[in-house]
Amino acid sequence: MTGRSGCETAGRAASVALLLANSLLLMASTLAAMLAVCRPAAAQDTLVSAAERGELLVVRRMLAEGTRVNFRDGRGRTALLAATQRNHIDVARLLITEGADVNARDFIQDTPFLVAGAEGRAEILRLMLSADPDLKSLNRFGGTALIPACHRGHVEAVKVLLSTAIDRDHVNNLGWTALMEAVVLGDGGPNHTEIVRLLVQAGANVNIPDRDGVTALAHARQRGYSAIVEILSAAGGR
Repeated sequence: MTGRSGCETAGRAASVALLLANSLLLMASTLAAMLAVCRPAAAQDTLVSAAERGELLVVRRMLAEGTRVNFRDGRGRTALLAATQRNHIDVARLLITEGADVNARDFIQDTPFLVAGAEGRAEILRLMLSADPDLKSLNRFGGTALIPACHRGHVEAVKVLLSTAIDRDHVNNLGWTALMEAVVLGDGGPNHTEIVRLLVQAGANVNIPDRDGVTALAHARQRGYSAIVEILSAAGGR
């Protein structure tokens, strides 16, 4: 090998080594950037998980360390939604105090406020009233927070919701009001009877029929719900 060819070979080897080094540096930088992005997401998922488990001290520590209170997990849930689903009142209180959005929707259109109504989380609902809940927000069935609360017999949650300006007569995608659901989907027992009384007392229209033209009173008569029949009849039901 001549001196010149040896130099050329060495030069090419040096170029390859430099190119390889630059490539490795680029890969390292890219990996570092990816980790920087993934690390907060992992932390946020942990916040949602901690809230779901009711781990108040963990949630408080993570918020103090800068974890975003309204970050969503892989299901689109915030920590507040997860805490509400599990009825972890103290965790929900902390999150609301820290600015959690009570109207943040997940991938199936649930919000903390809507879930609190549907699941009967009366104490959490009370906490949410100071956090600007969207009283007109609708779930995936086109119902307000009040409608499933009435359907499921959550008396205390219904009382909280009726203390607001929520629409008493909203009609959901099934063509039913809160009153209609309390009758048609209720069992005619003490809880649903009390809810019917509360709705009537709050000014609900007792004569809005379903899509077949049948009123709540007619449904109550068909089912033999005598106490509900008495309430609706006294309120001018037809």
